[in-house]
Amino acid sequence: MPDFVYLASQSPRRRQLLEQIGVRHELLLPDADEDSEALEAVYPGESPLAYVRRVTALKLDAAVARLKRRRLPAAPVLCADTTVALGRTILGKPADGREARRMLGALSGTTHRVLTAVAVQAGHRRLDALSDSRVRFGLVAPARIRAYVETGEPMGKAGAYAVQGRAATFIEHMAGSYSGIMGLPVFETAALLRQVGFKC
Repeated sequence: MPDFVYLASQSPRRRQLLEQIGVRHELLLPDADEDSEALEAVYPGESPLAYVRRVTALKLDAAVARLKRRRLPAAPVLCADTTVALGRTILGKPADGREARRMLGALSGTTHRVLTAVAVQAGHRRLDALSDSRVRFGLVAPARIRAYVETGEPMGKAGAYAVQGRAATFIEHMAGSYSGIMGLPVFETAALLRQVGFKC
């Protein structure tokens, strides 16, 4: 059994969480001609749960194909996707500061879900798991939202915030997996890796 996994994610937070639990990993990032953003398109009427599972499966398909195409040594391939859901509304990565402000304004004073799906493929075996957490924002004044967006931190983050960053001051309560809210639930991830024979 290889002593490392391939991580098909550009997220530094996912790398950090794998390092935290002692999992050695190599990045398996998309080629320049791969349209990774297209994989994250939302289907009309799609539920947040169905969406995050589907996108994770698509990312894993693309990563496994990438591994074969590059003729790299065999090892488990790990993918994850995180979405923020306010009711049935999926809040993805904001396109710009205006959209980030709109998302954060909608989250102010409400409870939302953070869903992170994780999937692993080792050989022909594929396993997946889901982390479902609840996060409540206190009321956040528009001036604070503007100041936060101006830091640039919301860009590239589902729901326009990073739990481990300055947005921690918005959070009144959370229930579930802190690492799942960050983007990689370590309990579920470690369990999946153990099931495919990886020691962690």
